[in-house]
Amino acid sequence: MTHHAPRPEAAGSSASPPDDGVPAVRELPRGVGVYGGGRMGAGIAHAFLAVGCTVVVVESDETAAAAARERVVGSLRRADERGRLASTLEEAAARLTTTQRPQELTGLDLVVEAVPEVADLKREVLERVASVAPDAWLATNTSSLSIDRLAARLPSPERLVGLHFFNPVPASALVEIVVGPRTAPQLVERARAWVQGLGKTAITVRDAPGFASSRLGVALALEAMRMVEEGVASAEDIDSAMTLGYRHPTGPLRTTDLIGLDVRLAIAEHLAAEVGPRFEPPRILREKVAAGELGRKSGRGFYDW
Repeated sequence: MTHHAPRPEAAGSSASPPDDGVPAVRELPRGVGVYGGGRMGAGIAHAFLAVGCTVVVVESDETAAAAARERVVGSLRRADERGRLASTLEEAAARLTTTQRPQELTGLDLVVEAVPEVADLKREVLERVASVAPDAWLATNTSSLSIDRLAARLPSPERLVGLHFFNPVPASALVEIVVGPRTAPQLVERARAWVQGLGKTAITVRDAPGFASSRLGVALALEAMRMVEEGVASAEDIDSAMTLGYRHPTGPLRTTDLIGLDVRLAIAEHLAAEVGPRFEPPRILREKVAAGELGRKSGRGFYDW
């Protein structure tokens, strides 16, 4: 079952594109698609709904689509209780469509791919989106994968940009805009405007392994893991060194638990292959993932949750 919201034209503030087919630069897109309704996809949907956009979330089947709707509406409800919505909860929820039909993305201005960090899966999804929404700007919420490689089989690779959102998306202040070698300059400008419209700050980086944030964040986390492995200090004390000594809001090991040890492992393996052995995952990380200790989502990682 598809839960429908009004199409973007009915949501207001739309303008006809000029004859060349390139829409005028706007602070926010009229309609936004999010392919993948997990934690990150739901957070991205929340961010656009909270500032008045119409959003379509695509999931793999009817059950997953219903779960995605519950996830997004629950997040909006918590934001409404804190007075952080531009409209009422009911109005924001009415602008949300969740569906298992990719065809629902047709006619939207922007579609953000937010499926798990698996290159083949992301390429497959982006190709599917390009086939049903050929005029949409495309974004991938990857934290480390090459934009150029993800765009390789797209009919219009210049229409793809990286938009690396951070977890939890509604509360995070940063979005990393990743520019591939074929990304259209006008898309980069639109991406900056979209991020500003969301009330967040953008940094712009070249399409390089790990970009800026993941490369630095993983390097710090891997060294912290080695310190635990070598018995230098406990996870709690290592994190306290960074939160109290360097004023990081969260220590690298707690952050790893929040992100997911399996996610950290996949990124580290990718960086080790692309950049070199300094990103080789330590034994403790591999052992914890093999044991199912994935962090907060499994109840145990470097901490007990």
